Amino acid sequence: MPPTAVSVRVATVDDAERAGAVHFACWVETYSGLASREFWDRVSVERSVATWRRLLTDGLDATVAEVDGEVVGVAVAGDSGERGGHLPVRDRELSNLYVLQAHHGTGVGQALLDAVLPSGTSAQLWAARDNPRALRFYERNGFAPDGAADDGAAFGGIASVRLVR
Repeated sequence: MPPTAVSVRVATVDDAERAGAVHFACWVETYSGLASREFWDRVSVERSVATWRRLLTDGLDATVAEVDGEVVGVAVAGDSGERGGHLPVRDRELSNLYVLQAHHGTGVGQALLDAVLPSGTSAQLWAARDNPRALRFYERNGFAPDGAADDGAAFGGIASVRLVR
């Protein structure tokens, strides 16, 4: 697909509803078939919106991508933390990067990644082990698996691998 005219900007509290809805829609698109039934029983678009409202009110440094004035992707990078018993190996971590499936391959994901972790920035992230599209995207951006893995027990059984650059 040809590149899309995308606008990337810092999210505000006014974006909570749209960002939460996009985040949840991306979970459905990405994790259907990967996540446990219990995961789907406890998540909803309403909970996602409420979480985004709380986080943005509390000062979360999040970024949204818009196409034609509509939020189509979200990204968050910040300080790294421990996960599944694995201590961080980089100071920065990409904790969220989600783009609606209809906008895959249009440059939206790249614009978001470049906004929150400019090319060459040393960082880490966790990606679903069974999401080859995401793994290829991150590898094209200089990330590589470092051998750390998480069984996904805390995230609906979605096993993940850590990527670093």
